[in-house]
Amino acid sequence: MLRRKPTRLELKLDDIEEFESIRKDLETRKKQKEDVDVVGGSDGESAIGLGSDPKGREQMINDRIGYKPQPKPNNRSSQFGSFEF
Repeated sequence: MLRRKPTRLELKLDDIEEFESIRKDLETRKKQKEDVDVVGGSDGESAIGLGSDPKGREQMINDRIGYKPQPKPNNRSSQFGSFEF
């Protein structure tokens, strides 16, 4: 196997600005969620999602870790491709 030298990565001003804008957006979303939680009530179960249905809890976990499941297609062409003779 051939070994190559490490690639040098450079941080540009555009990257820093994009990071800052995304971070500010996430902070505002977090504050809005905290405001909704405070207004909605301070019940321990509702705050961590133990009292909600399993689908809602699963959705909350997926949102927290950034997982966006894609629905699986159920037709044969998607499973085997399109064969044309």
